Amino acid sequence: MIRALQFFVRRPASTIFAVWALVCSASTLCAQSPNISSAANPFFGSVTVHPATEETLRLSLDEAIALGLRNNLGLKEAESGETFLQGQKKVALQNFLPTIRLTGDLGVHQQNLAAMGFGPKTIREFLPLFPGGKLPAGFSEITRDDLTEGKIQFGQMLFSGPVISAWKAAGAAERAAHFTKMSARGEVVQQVASAYLHAIAAASEVDNARARESADQLSFHHAHEAHEAGVVGNLDELRARVQLQAQQQARIAAEDAVEIDLILLRREIGIDPGQKLALTDPAPFSELAAQTPEELRAVAYKNRQDYQTLQNQAVELKAVHAAYRSQRLPSLSFGGYYGVSQVGGAGSHGNFAAVGMLSMPLFREAKLRGDTEAAQAQLDAVNAQLADLRGKIDQQVRSALLDVTATTNLVEVARSNVDLATRALADENDRVYAGVDDNLPLVAAQATLAAAQTNLVESLYQYNLAKLALARAAGVIEAQYRVYLGR
Repeated sequence: MIRALQFFVRRPASTIFAVWALVCSASTLCAQSPNISSAANPFFGSVTVHPATEETLRLSLDEAIALGLRNNLGLKEAESGETFLQGQKKVALQNFLPTIRLTGDLGVHQQNLAAMGFGPKTIREFLPLFPGGKLPAGFSEITRDDLTEGKIQFGQMLFSGPVISAWKAAGAAERAAHFTKMSARGEVVQQVASAYLHAIAAASEVDNARARESADQLSFHHAHEAHEAGVVGNLDELRARVQLQAQQQARIAAEDAVEIDLILLRREIGIDPGQKLALTDPAPFSELAAQTPEELRAVAYKNRQDYQTLQNQAVELKAVHAAYRSQRLPSLSFGGYYGVSQVGGAGSHGNFAAVGMLSMPLFREAKLRGDTEAAQAQLDAVNAQLADLRGKIDQQVRSALLDVTATTNLVEVARSNVDLATRALADENDRVYAGVDDNLPLVAAQATLAAAQTNLVESLYQYNLAKLALARAAGVIEAQYRVYLGR
């Protein structure tokens, strides 16, 4: 190994980099694998619903996305937020509905007549009302009553400006939560598809690395046999061995990258981390139909969930602002009850009340103005965000289109490079086996092919990511990801 290092030190820098690229190229995709926990981003987590089994689970891209939409943690949090606001809307609805309560009670009541103002002097003034002008025997200033009572109560708000505006705000908040959930679904589709495509790319790199290792094994065997026969020197055999071991390192790194990618994919879609997994879909490649930025921008304004969320937040805050302003208006409500009471077994009797109430604030100007101005400030902020988002959508659509065009060209160049590198390697193999040249140019040609194959895998991956980003920018990723990926 020391002799090999000395040899490479004496060689040009380009040769050293060419051989070292065998290891670096295999680690390129591995280095790009995100290592983010669900604590930092809930879309990298999920609810695991099934334990691992011994069987290998075969999984297509569509199946992976379906599992993500069912189990992803970020989406479940968005769904919980929507459910919460649906409950809040029902609470707001109750202010419009009548409230009816039925109550009943049975109790013993004791009163002190003296404490109530009926002392001895006052009682003597009522003596003429008693038979014989005398108090009944056993009369006491402490009385005891048994009271049995049943009552049905009714209440309803007839008119209230704040209540009406609160109902409108609750409806807008519920719609905003719905679009937030739909945006989360788009995020899940993009995250799961990206993880799936990254794992496919890593698996392709493993296949390429194994094929290159087999070729290097053959080259080493040829160099060893030639050295044993005395046709070539020890240096050619040593060089072939270094090349083979470098390729073995590249293959090990590529296999590790695949396993890391599959772990992330399992976490995103709710599969047990220990479950054996086999991805069934190849890396797709399909050119998109030509679209102009203006066409995509119109589609985005119609379908982008974050844009619709902000629009409904503006409606919500407008209703909140109206609610604060309407606090100056009078409110009208109605209430009453009907009950039956029985005191000390003396017979029952009915009682009722019907009350209409008109309430109007006379002076709360500081609070009313403060609430109104605060609501207006929030509304202005959301309107500013809406204006900014319109420009941001235009920017994202144009940037995504440029990325798709650029990555399409990169794929074409990468394919051409693979073809050229393959032809160059075949020519070098023929020269080496014919004894015209040593295996140094062959090592460089093998490294060039390895880099070209890795670049092709990476270019296909980036191209598919660009198309997913374009679908996300247009707001149609969940409905049309198959169209954009060409599946």
